[in-house]
Amino acid sequence: MNAKFFLDTNIFVYSLGGTPANKARRAAQLVREGVDSRNGIISYQVAQEFFNVAFRRFAPPMTLAEAEQYLASVFRPMLAVQSSQALLADALRLYERYRLSWYDSLIVAAALEAQCGVLYSEDMGHGQTFGDLRIDNPFR
Repeated sequence: MNAKFFLDTNIFVYSLGGTPANKARRAAQLVREGVDSRNGIISYQVAQEFFNVAFRRFAPPMTLAEAEQYLASVFRPMLAVQSSQALLADALRLYERYRLSWYDSLIVAAALEAQCGVLYSEDMGHGQTFGDLRIDNPFR
């Protein structure tokens, strides 16, 4: 099994608190493991969604300085999948075949492109597989 794993947006949101302590601890552990091992992968979509939440829903909102620090220390080491025509085409096929939401289709396509073995997400079916990629809800 591939050691690389993909982290969905909510993992990062939960890792900064504002959620039950056990969920925040598990999310923070996954983020640390992703950065430290260099096996954690995200796409630009994850960074975009995270900052949208951090600027609009965090209380207080994340500051620009905090966002720049988070980008440099957490996201930059994991950013491995950029948007492309191929990624969009793969997401379209996943959307059609599995009836995922559009954004989930993009996440799965990115995890597959990066050849991850696991996609950590609470938004998709725990245990569902897409080829060699398995969905794991780390909060179950």
